[in-house]
Amino acid sequence: MANRVSPTYDDITRRTVPDPDSSMRPSKDQERQAFEGHRAMDEVESALHARVMDALRDSGINWQNITIEVERDRVSVRGNVEEDQDLRRIPDLIRGVEGVGDVDDRLVVLPGGAAD
Repeated sequence: MANRVSPTYDDITRRTVPDPDSSMRPSKDQERQAFEGHRAMDEVESALHARVMDALRDSGINWQNITIEVERDRVSVRGNVEEDQDLRRIPDLIRGVEGVGDVDDRLVVLPGGAAD
């Protein structure tokens, strides 16, 4: 029996959608959110997220390559940073924000110290 290759999204669309130009293809961000299990934050979580983001903006740390997620009082931080010292500074900064209970730290330093 020959190995069958799974069809791509485009293959399926060409066979099943009468007018492929009218089909909505998810963005990369939507695909990532679906894969990671994105959920909407409530008002308290949104307010905590805003306070964490304000603290990061005011810190002078390059936070452009990190993602902050909030679930209840738990803040998850993921992404890459430019310097080793930021591996400690960012989680410590987040812990100091009012309302943060726990920090799930998933930060890494990119080789060569250059975050893209």
